[in-house]
Amino acid sequence: MLETFILSFTAFFATVGPIDVAIVYAALTGRVTAAAKKSMAIRGVAVAGLILFSFAVFGQMLLDNLGISLAALRTAGGILLTLIGIDMVFARHSGGVSTTETEESEARGKNDIAVFPLATPLIAGAGSMGAAILLMAETEGDFSLQLMVLGALAAVLILTLVALIGAIKIHRIMGVVGMNVVSRVFGVILTALAVQFIFDGLAESGLF
Repeated sequence: MLETFILSFTAFFATVGPIDVAIVYAALTGRVTAAAKKSMAIRGVAVAGLILFSFAVFGQMLLDNLGISLAALRTAGGILLTLIGIDMVFARHSGGVSTTETEESEARGKNDIAVFPLATPLIAGAGSMGAAILLMAETEGDFSLQLMVLGALAAVLILTLVALIGAIKIHRIMGVVGMNVVSRVFGVILTALAVQFIFDGLAESGLF
């Protein structure tokens, strides 16, 4: 059970990227009052949590209705997470875990960014939504393991909220080098986990 929590926490931390989200959030809310920043942070995490928990709980049902097998999900999810992990290792930013340049440009013209781009795609992006479905599917219906996955997701969301509220301080303390070190470490772990998902998916597919 502890292993499931640790793996889930690592995957969610890597795909959500609390520190990266906090830095982007600080840049987008530079002229906003402290009270407004806190309000947007709370609402953004709440909306993202609703999205991610929905994908985690009802994702398998959606896949069944679409006729997507667990083997296909493991392989596709593994490929997606591998690409995100590689970007993290090389300290590159992609649309999988952050906003694109166009999205960020549009967000700068908004007074309230709680839903877009904070909740999605910054927090609840393609990577984190895919990870939520994949990790829940990996539990194979074991309720205790599902609780570990959901608990890990909740822990990362709480950590994200804390990072958002203290975004400027975190940036000042860690600096660019410090943030890149954290990103690279979790990127390596995520890539290894993703490749294992691909291996499991291919083995289960019966193609080999």
